[in-house]
Amino acid sequence: MTSRLDIVKAYFRRVDADDPSVTALFTEDVSFYFPKFGPASGKAALVEFGRRVRREVPELVHDIERFHYIVDDDHVVVEGTEGGRLRNGAAWPDGEISQGRFCSVFAFEDDLICRMHIYVDPDFGNADQARLKAWRA
Repeated sequence: MTSRLDIVKAYFRRVDADDPSVTALFTEDVSFYFPKFGPASGKAALVEFGRRVRREVPELVHDIERFHYIVDDDHVVVEGTEGGRLRNGAAWPDGEISQGRFCSVFAFEDDLICRMHIYVDPDFGNADQARLKAWRA
């Protein structure tokens, strides 16, 4: 039997590889959340979410070896960093404002992910200058 932690690690490896088999790790009625995308449910919505992410972030890499994990019964929480290249060719994070930090919370039904909430600032390229100026003033 594969551990839930191994399943979460497989999720990140498949996302980084843009591997469509990532959906096999989820229940049919998976619920998920991502800022600016909002809450959604079902594998079709998950596929659409992935398509939109790849449109904006064609190169995505998670630093899986340096993740911090909390595993508790049917939940796995991941705190980590990610980076890549945006559609406009810009690399991120910039290491100054953009740090590439995120936290994801996974819930399981048996060996499948039934819930995934991703907490991240999706302004990877620091395009939201109005809020940057307000917070950094």
